[in-house]
Amino acid sequence: MEQYFIYDERLGILLPKLEKDWEDYSEAEQQAILLRWETIRGTIPDRIAELEKIISKKQDELSEESDFARSCQLNSEIAELASVINDLWIWYRLNQTISTRAHQQ
Repeated sequence: MEQYFIYDERLGILLPKLEKDWEDYSEAEQQAILLRWETIRGTIPDRIAELEKIISKKQDELSEESDFARSCQLNSEIAELASVINDLWIWYRLNQTISTRAHQQ
């Protein structure tokens, strides 16, 4: 099953890696892929919560920081983490539609 997914270091989750059109997979393969994706997708809110805690700690550190260069670094790190969260929500919502349609078949 892992042949259909690849670990995304930035997002910290497995993402679908489909090498052919969805219709070219057998129904059994489609169902197995969707089942695995639903398991992965279910971890996204927890991953987001982890990142939000890191952001909160960095914001606390930023509020105490007096060194300009370090403040800029912290702002950059916070922005990158926020970008990751945004991308995770996109994956979560985008594939919710796909999963819902698949379950209706």
